[in-house]
Amino acid sequence: MRKKNLRLEKLTVEDYAAGGKSLSRVEGKVVFIEGAVPGDVVDVRLSKNKKDWAEGRAEHFHSFSSDRVEPFCEHFGICGGCKWQMLPYEKQLLYKQQEVEQQLRRIGKVAIPEIAPILGCYQTRYYRNKLEFTASNRRYLSAEEIRTREEILPENALGFHVPRLFDKVIDIKTCHLMAEPTNAIKNTIRDYAAAHQLEYYDIREHKGFLRTLLIRVLTTGEVMVNLVFGREEKKKREALLNHLLQQVPGITTLLYTINTKFNDSLHDQEPIVYHGKGYAMEQLEDFQFKISPKSFFQTNTRQGERLYQVTRDFAELSGKETVYDLYCGTGSIGIFLSRNAAKVIGVEVIEDAIADAKENAALNQIHHAAFFAGDVVDICNDAFFQAQGQPDVIITDPPRAGMHEKLVQKILEMGAPTVVYVSCNPATQARDLSLLDEGYIVTKVQPVDMFPHTHHIENVVQLKRRN
Repeated sequence: MRKKNLRLEKLTVEDYAAGGKSLSRVEGKVVFIEGAVPGDVVDVRLSKNKKDWAEGRAEHFHSFSSDRVEPFCEHFGICGGCKWQMLPYEKQLLYKQQEVEQQLRRIGKVAIPEIAPILGCYQTRYYRNKLEFTASNRRYLSAEEIRTREEILPENALGFHVPRLFDKVIDIKTCHLMAEPTNAIKNTIRDYAAAHQLEYYDIREHKGFLRTLLIRVLTTGEVMVNLVFGREEKKKREALLNHLLQQVPGITTLLYTINTKFNDSLHDQEPIVYHGKGYAMEQLEDFQFKISPKSFFQTNTRQGERLYQVTRDFAELSGKETVYDLYCGTGSIGIFLSRNAAKVIGVEVIEDAIADAKENAALNQIHHAAFFAGDVVDICNDAFFQAQGQPDVIITDPPRAGMHEKLVQKILEMGAPTVVYVSCNPATQARDLSLLDEGYIVTKVQPVDMFPHTHHIENVVQLKRRN
């Protein structure tokens, strides 16, 4: 059983495990399985094999779970974007609820109240407002394609990276994650590139013309596109951009970026406006938010609105409180609850995000909010508290890695009566709750599903200061 690359046969998948995997048990060892759901009977090829646990992928199915449904996307099984399409949505919610409870109890080891039922999405397809596609001359080829072809030449693809293969891209014809004109934009570029023999980017050699494509389709009806090129060729670039505007008239803002770096990150690049105003507007309740090409914004607008409503409810504001919004990003949470607070103080390490936060506050005529760029641990000192006031409520919305231990200690020092912890990773949230336990008790827990057909979960926790 300890040998590597073993094939385990006819395992009955027993339960769901964290991270989108399921599990079975063999001779007392837990086997985590990718690509299977509870009720399947499968053969599993192991990729990891430790003393107490193993990990592998379902290689052959002897029988399928009665819970399975037919996936709706032709790219299911290769693309890593919607791995749970084979599960009915109510089952997805059940397993997500289960994961939140297990993580908080097993990792956090703190007393928690009864967890509220997870808030599912009203819309389980076309729910995203942002997607990024990669143009590559190294299209992913299936095993069947490789077997049936004598010679494999580099082929172009405009789509998503294959999980765990940095240089292979799936050519996505139709994506069900974001509303039109998403596919129209992508397919127009693909068809034009084929007709005019435009060079796709070579990810290994770091050269090529077409590189990446970022699209935002917002609930306001605005559509923002940023087409990224690996080098400048003005005549070819303008011809492609003009063709795109002609074929897809719904584009309200079109930008381009020339990225000659070895990586695709655009945080240090300056997109250039080719058509339109250079930004887009989105709306949460009656709040307006300006989204620039590099802005972060909740990827699921309608469910993001519900997430913020839960956060506002958990803050229990009366209109007299000073609220500190940590990891405030572009200020969306602080602005969303600002009408119920006396003062909002936002802190974020990214300066561009703080500039957006200030602009969004002005846009919504929120004059009692102030935003500061820097590390919370450095900014929130005695002089800062004297100038801005001690917090009555702290909102913290950290990245997947959770909060730095120094920030946890800083929150304990601040001693706000109420803390609302918004998390996109219940495992790191549970770890942080354990550290906060010396000063706070968990009083409310509300999971929120932001990303149907994936294993990702958002979770909001209310904490109250111990007497």
